[in-house]
Amino acid sequence: MQEKLSDCPQILARLTEKQIGSKVAAHAPKVSVIIPAYNISGFAAETLNSVFAQTFNDYEVILVNDGSTDTTELKAVLAPYFERIVYAEQPNSGASRARNAAICLSRGELLAFLDGDDIWFPQFLESSIKFLEKNNLEMVYSDALLFGAPLFAGKTFMETSPSKTKVTTASLINADCNVITSGTIIKRELVEKYELFDTDLARMQDFDLWVRLAKNGARIGYQSDVLLKYRVRSDSLSGTNVERSERNISGLEVLRRKYDFDVEELEVWENQMALHRAELELERGKLCLVQGDFANAKAHIAEANKFYKKPKLSMINLLMRFSPRLTLRLFKTVRPSEFSFITPNKSYK
Repeated sequence: MQEKLSDCPQILARLTEKQIGSKVAAHAPKVSVIIPAYNISGFAAETLNSVFAQTFNDYEVILVNDGSTDTTELKAVLAPYFERIVYAEQPNSGASRARNAAICLSRGELLAFLDGDDIWFPQFLESSIKFLEKNNLEMVYSDALLFGAPLFAGKTFMETSPSKTKVTTASLINADCNVITSGTIIKRELVEKYELFDTDLARMQDFDLWVRLAKNGARIGYQSDVLLKYRVRSDSLSGTNVERSERNISGLEVLRRKYDFDVEELEVWENQMALHRAELELERGKLCLVQGDFANAKAHIAEANKFYKKPKLSMINLLMRFSPRLTLRLFKTVRPSEFSFITPNKSYK
């Protein structure tokens, strides 16, 4: 369902609790900070502290608890902050509905998105707003330092998922531009024109919104400064490598149904679909290898290599043919950090 700002009365009706802190400004602020929360009691204080440490201070903070199973713990953590935030609860129904509810509660002309376990650096708002206004943009996003998982230690988001060209529908689909939600600020008028997060999309509703905005000609810019820390968790909503690959394919299928692509966009879409299907085969191969299902591991990797055509993958399959257990031991030795993203414990970010 594509919710709109005109649906706010119905959206707010699903809230089971709402409280506005006594120190929340009476005037409409420049920026509304939108925080969806689900089982983030262990991270919420650090996230909120990063907001209240901003050098730009004309903002309000709106946190919507999406039916967390740790609500008691979350409220205990939030107790020192309740005077300074707008807090609401709704039955568990996903990040899209939580963000939409927060937007309906907001008053700012700019919306700044922040997940409940990520951390802004003090200059995030000030720097982002200056960049947006100086370049006459309607949306801006920045780079982030990755932390929380050894596999990504010391890297930035754009080192792993770079933005290297103008933001368009094609460059988003082609992954030539990659937007990190917690580093994004958009003008409120955009969601008035082009609607809120799609509530039918469980996991890629942010990417869908960026594509929708680009498709409608929104002026979107990338600021290369590292302005936040993005927490990578193996138990997060992102899930296992196989699940992420499946989600990429599912997301592309959704976009194809929702939007009328031109010739260039359709070509890019077809290329990306082929890539993600190959990635899925490769990740299934790794999973089978870890599980000791060597026959299927070889089959999946061979299928993936029809796309990649990499000698390295051919060598791995050859090694598995003669010594599958040695192949597994080598994988564990060479890529130990990757294992938590192959079969991690599951949770919801």
